[in-house]
Amino acid sequence: MATKRKLTIAVSGLNAIDSPGPGVAVIRALREAESFDVRIIGLAYESLEPGIFMHDLVDKTYQIPYPTAGVDAVFERITYIHEQETLDVVIPNFDAELYPFIKLESKMKDMGIHMCLPTMEQYEERQKVNLNDFGKKYGIKVPKSKTIHDISSIYNLSSEFEYPVLVKGKFYDAQVAYNLDQVKTHFNKISAKWGLPIIIQEFVHGTEYNVTGLGDGLGNTISAIPMRKQYITDKGKAWGGISISDKKMVALTRSFISQTKWRSGFELELMKDKKNDFYLLEINPRMPAWIYLSVGVGQNIPEAYVRLALGEDVKPFTEYLVGKMFVRYAWDMIVDMEEFQKISTFGEL
Repeated sequence: MATKRKLTIAVSGLNAIDSPGPGVAVIRALREAESFDVRIIGLAYESLEPGIFMHDLVDKTYQIPYPTAGVDAVFERITYIHEQETLDVVIPNFDAELYPFIKLESKMKDMGIHMCLPTMEQYEERQKVNLNDFGKKYGIKVPKSKTIHDISSIYNLSSEFEYPVLVKGKFYDAQVAYNLDQVKTHFNKISAKWGLPIIIQEFVHGTEYNVTGLGDGLGNTISAIPMRKQYITDKGKAWGGISISDKKMVALTRSFISQTKWRSGFELELMKDKKNDFYLLEINPRMPAWIYLSVGVGQNIPEAYVRLALGEDVKPFTEYLVGKMFVRYAWDMIVDMEEFQKISTFGEL
């Protein structure tokens, strides 16, 4: 039996909390890859991210600077990690950190580090603040939305929107507001955390669906897996979901990929209204936290993602299993204080 090649892959998003990052799920999928074996390097922002201490999944973790520290700071740290580990692939799993990594993609490729990221243009045009234009450009239904830069703009919302409305942060967070006071509260809370602008979006009544998938950058759909949320946390995160067969959703996803020539993993958040029309609520430009379901239905997206990053020819998946569920759970790990001190003090574990 031929031995599988060994790849060293760095993965961020290790915060497996109640609003989890995709990192741990991505790593689990990579550990089950059929075309390669992995050494996993965790990239952490905080010293209490649970993935750091999951030694059966993560071989070594390095702390990295927040994207706000600037592109140079991120590059310097990745260069240091590369010198220690000889990275083959880096998989950034947060929207906000994609910006520096997209900027650094060619520089990192020269060092032998591969990534599979959207272009800066693709990343920008799907931003929540640009969703109205995005919908018009690609013929996709989107809820009406308005970008606001200061709190005084919220007082004339009632002339444009009917309550309830969604109040959304630039990167993360979405809260339903039923009146002006609630808009004000959510505006203050979200802007304090994620900065301005804030997006006000029409609330579409219906059932929430998600699709995760992978585009090859040439307009081809490598994977598209539709899921219906079955259990949603108070943060709006799917804590349980089921793979479904929906030709309309898959057609919408294929159209999105072929028109935008999307390269990378993604998640489409959709709302199906009473007329059975789908509205695109947002596009997350990376794999979602429930990406491990892709392994469960027979399409290992993180594995295909890595092969695309390495420039290999990846054949599109043709089928997936319907009726497979994921149910998330939380458990307590026992960690030595010494390990926590090590990552906190030295930024490595």
